[in-house]
Amino acid sequence: MHQRKLTFVIILLCLFVPISEAKKRCKPLLAKLHNIQAMQRNGYSAKRGLSLRDREDKARAKWWQCENSSGKSKKKAKKKNQKNTVVTNTGINNRKRKTINAGTPFKTSNAIVIKSKYHGDKKQAWLVFYQQPIHCQRPKNLSVFAACSENKQSQRLAFEQQYQVDD
Repeated sequence: MHQRKLTFVIILLCLFVPISEAKKRCKPLLAKLHNIQAMQRNGYSAKRGLSLRDREDKARAKWWQCENSSGKSKKKAKKKNQKNTVVTNTGINNRKRKTINAGTPFKTSNAIVIKSKYHGDKKQAWLVFYQQPIHCQRPKNLSVFAACSENKQSQRLAFEQQYQVDD
């Protein structure tokens, strides 16, 4: 009876130890995948997005292959990984990528210069005149933003009329 329990425990250890070792071995690949996904959550251009998507596909394939392998040699794993990568790149996702024609709106190395409508004394008068509503400081949706823009425009027209009368 005691020998059966001991044998059972040894068998369980033989089954679970390689699994935990595989998890440790695959942990850097999972960390790399999470790192690439974190980069995808940041802003990027269309070209950079395609590059990140390719990197994510490859990292996911490597991680998934590592998770599902049972301690095979690295040469065999590399060959299988290359096959999986080819399948991934020639799959449906690749067709979707070719249809993306998004341009980058700020594809320039020049400095962005924002010019004010008013300068000098007129600008100071405008800053004193313009009263921004509280809900316009951080608009929650597009309709609030549009209403705030219209409010600013109507205040600007009133300011223009008053400023011309004062001259």
